[in-house]
Amino acid sequence: MTATTAFKILTHQQWADFERERVFRGAPVDIADGYIHLSTAAQLEGTIAKHFAGQTDLMIAEVDLICLGDAIRWEEARGGELFPHLYAELPITAVIGLQKRD
Repeated sequence: MTATTAFKILTHQQWADFERERVFRGAPVDIADGYIHLSTAAQLEGTIAKHFAGQTDLMIAEVDLICLGDAIRWEEARGGELFPHLYAELPITAVIGLQKRD
């Protein structure tokens, strides 16, 4: 894949914990699956619709994939699309942008 950034969707509380701890170890689904789920820009709206429908007060963190190196694996997921999966903790230093989604 050629994408150099991806997005992590977080609840407001997850973002607050991430800011405080300076590292994100994963949401419950990430921990259960063994990696942190990320989405490309093109996949973001579909991920929100499928996994966060009706939720408000979301934080969308843009993540620099380059700095995460080999911890990123592109794997088939929804509809056979390749999604970026992070097999490590996410350091806050990898977050290069943030937007609030009501």
